[in-house]
Amino acid sequence: MVGGGDLAGQFADAGRLDRIIVTYAPANLGSGRPLLPRRLDSARLRVEEAAMDGPFAQVTLSVSP
Repeated sequence: MVGGGDLAGQFADAGRLDRIIVTYAPANLGSGRPLLPRRLDSARLRVEEAAMDGPFAQVTLSVSP
């Protein structure tokens, strides 16, 4: 499922979120909205993979129930 933080948050609320893939692009925004509108306990997250592709970084996180 590809979508923004609100969609991922809905899956997290339903207990159906098992993986998050985030791609970071370098930008100077100053401030902005959080990645997810809900707070996921960091104890539930584990980094599975991290890779660079030019100026971009992609991180895959597994989410435990």
